[in-house]
Amino acid sequence: MVVEPIKAPTRILAIANQKGGVGKTTTAVNLGTALAAVGEKVLLIDLDPQGNASTGLGIDRRDRGVGTYHVVIEGVDAKSAILPTTIPNLSVISSSVDLSGAELELVGLPNREHRLREAIRQISDSYSYILIDCPPALGLLTLNAFSAADAVLVPLQCEFYALEGLSHLVRTIERVKRAFNPRLEIQGLVLTMFDKRNSLCDLVASDVRQHFGDKVYQTVIPRNVRVSEAPSHGKPVLLYDFKCAGSQAYIHLASEVIRREQALRA
Repeated sequence: MVVEPIKAPTRILAIANQKGGVGKTTTAVNLGTALAAVGEKVLLIDLDPQGNASTGLGIDRRDRGVGTYHVVIEGVDAKSAILPTTIPNLSVISSSVDLSGAELELVGLPNREHRLREAIRQISDSYSYILIDCPPALGLLTLNAFSAADAVLVPLQCEFYALEGLSHLVRTIERVKRAFNPRLEIQGLVLTMFDKRNSLCDLVASDVRQHFGDKVYQTVIPRNVRVSEAPSHGKPVLLYDFKCAGSQAYIHLASEVIRREQALRA
């Protein structure tokens, strides 16, 4: 079953990489914050059972009532799951431990690949961007995100195995595009945890740019201690330390994302 596009100006971006520890959630939280800071109305959907994006936006686990589990598995109205954050223009649908069993529960449900897409239909015209923080796996939750999204943004750590994992992700995106979502594209790849003192980072960055060309953002997210500290304070790094190198990188990334989106709409 191929679902028709949502007829609204909303752009839905899945932030995904099946490998954990690549800066996926950090990118989702801080890109969402940077987009909201320039006046875009943003919804972040935390689809990762670990719930780190919700934590990084200051949503206490005790305050997570209706969330992504209830929306995707139980068909609860997505509007009732939306929580405000301390950041103007940025809202979240939070994740909780309930979502950890969702992969198995989805197997027996009707329309299992498109449940998130159908839920988003109810709320899409209220936002200019909906960001989906995917789990670090290519299972049914990520498939729901890909079926719902217009494009995929891929955070890629500058390490030896980066390209090997990326090729698998690209093949998955192509399969989803053929089977479920013909408009799905890779919006871009962002190099994360870049350490300019490490020559391997330069080699990986060069290889990725050689293989994917303009799909790779010019912005590189540096390895930065302030970025690592921010989630423990329940804040995006842009609120925790606006002037640090990590914050400035995410501001530049948001600018690149907006320019690419504007070019698509022109």
